[in-house]
Amino acid sequence: MMKIKRIVTALLILCFFQKANVYAQMIPRDELILLTSEWKGERFTDGRPKVPDDLLVRAANIGIDDAWTVLKNLGYTNQFEAGWKMVNDTVPVIGRAVTAMFLPSRPDVEKSIKERGLQQGRKGNTNSWPIDILLKGDVYVADGFGKINGGTLIGSTLGNSIYAKSGNGVIFNGSARDLDGLSEIKGFNAFVRDFDPSFLEGMVLMGLNTPIRIGHAIVLPGDLVIANREGVLFIPAHLAEQVVSTSEFVTLKDKFGFEMVKSAKYTTGQIDSQWTDDIKENFLKWLGQHPELGKMTKAKLDEIMSKRTW
Repeated sequence: MMKIKRIVTALLILCFFQKANVYAQMIPRDELILLTSEWKGERFTDGRPKVPDDLLVRAANIGIDDAWTVLKNLGYTNQFEAGWKMVNDTVPVIGRAVTAMFLPSRPDVEKSIKERGLQQGRKGNTNSWPIDILLKGDVYVADGFGKINGGTLIGSTLGNSIYAKSGNGVIFNGSARDLDGLSEIKGFNAFVRDFDPSFLEGMVLMGLNTPIRIGHAIVLPGDLVIANREGVLFIPAHLAEQVVSTSEFVTLKDKFGFEMVKSAKYTTGQIDSQWTDDIKENFLKWLGQHPELGKMTKAKLDEIMSKRTW
């Protein structure tokens, strides 16, 4: 009986890796776990950190400037990239990164990759392959090495497919086509270097769910992506809770501070430095008068203030 169980287990493991091998450009699971070893939470089957859904919701309500400041003061200085064009500058894109790395095409390499993909049941050009693995809450983040003409990673057809699978948008260090069609996808947004009428050519997918570079930023699979008209911030998964909760507090601190400074109860210098017990007490009283802003205990306030780097 034990021997049969071992055989069944071995077959299941073999089937898993055969299925995973469909995406042969994907980073090995153990390597991804190594690179994101600071993450202690749940992971997807491929090893990607799974930032909780409720944190994605909360992230939609924080300021990108506040989040950037928290990261910078923690030593994470290569997480922001600006200079984007958007389908709709009023629609933020927030979710977990699914990464793709494209390189200029070389005939022999592209031929081998596409032939293998065909044998494994892959369809379409390689820019559609990352779409196949998208889940709800994912953000397709691609390094298209800044290519504009011939670097259009999606048009309206793939845009609709992306939104149907992920309910989210894309971040491309490259371009997109069919701006009018993409604009008709309600809730969708694309952050790209530019829009261009050309079709994709001269580039091929070389890495799927691997570490990539987006301009000045490094992005790992599972990073929390926050993108708005100011730019795109990539938050390492293991820092997502800290960055979001601290940014939430900074928002509250600013609201409280504005009221206190206007009423001349405290000076800006007092608000923008370590708080005295008197200020903490008045903050908690003020927060109690604004239940719509949430709750906080004295212990939590002390903890946040003790780690103040913003």
